[in-house]
Amino acid sequence: MKAVRFHEYGELDVLRVEEVGRPVPGAGQVLVRVRAAGIQPGEVMIRRGARHGRWPARFPSGQGSDLAGVVVEAGPEVRGFAVGDEVVGFTHGRASHAELVVVEDVNLVPRPDGLAWEVAGSLYVAGTTAYAAVFAVDPGPGDTVVVSGAAGGVGSLAVQLARRRGAVVVGLASESNHAWLEEHGVVPVAYGDGVGERIRQVSGGKVDAFIDTFGAGYVDLAVELGVRPERINTSRDWAAAARVGARTFGEGAAASAVVVGELARLAARGELDVPIARTYPLERVREAFAELERGHTHGKIVLVP
Repeated sequence: MKAVRFHEYGELDVLRVEEVGRPVPGAGQVLVRVRAAGIQPGEVMIRRGARHGRWPARFPSGQGSDLAGVVVEAGPEVRGFAVGDEVVGFTHGRASHAELVVVEDVNLVPRPDGLAWEVAGSLYVAGTTAYAAVFAVDPGPGDTVVVSGAAGGVGSLAVQLARRRGAVVVGLASESNHAWLEEHGVVPVAYGDGVGERIRQVSGGKVDAFIDTFGAGYVDLAVELGVRPERINTSRDWAAAARVGARTFGEGAAASAVVVGELARLAARGELDVPIARTYPLERVREAFAELERGHTHGKIVLVP
């Protein structure tokens, strides 16, 4: 089978699509033929070695956590899944950017009827990160919540989940994404110089919570806007969070099939819009990450093996 591998830390040129042996599921595991697998900014940092202290790679290293596909083999003691089942889920083994992947049965849920493969295969990292961030800042009716990177993979879901809890949501994004934000009940604000004053103008000077999905000084901006540290959450700027006492809830805080299943059902019912920027075949993985690394992508980029 084909799988994405890199044998050393580096830029895009270290990524390869290689022929590797067919994985064999063990007890409580199934083998899934991957139909779609999202790509993440965190995978760029791992591949470059920038997260070696926290998430070291073992070479040759695979990539990928998100996945959706079809069960083609079940190991012993598997519960709830059989060959032919369509599933949504995740792996912690950095292995879903491949044609086949072994997955723990507890990390899977059935694919809801009507849920597009590319949406199903891009829910885990972005969805659980957004879910955890909203939980961390606990928005409710009457609250005003600011979300940075509001049109990105995580931000586009966080704004919707915060709106579902009754909050007024201010989304920071480029002007090309303002129409999408408005369609989803979000107050759009352009990022860049003067963003603090623009936020004050649209919020009436009242900001209760801040979700940072981008980094680059937004934690400090939240403090300047008067947000209490316990209602600031960042998934990108851990150093700033440690300095001011903000929260850093992310994927790991909501990494469960229960959360993925809830998000999948919302998306299948049309209650959660999961924007897909573009899909790429596995062989074009370098192009997919090149687009991701350019930034300003609206929604998710997905590999379709």
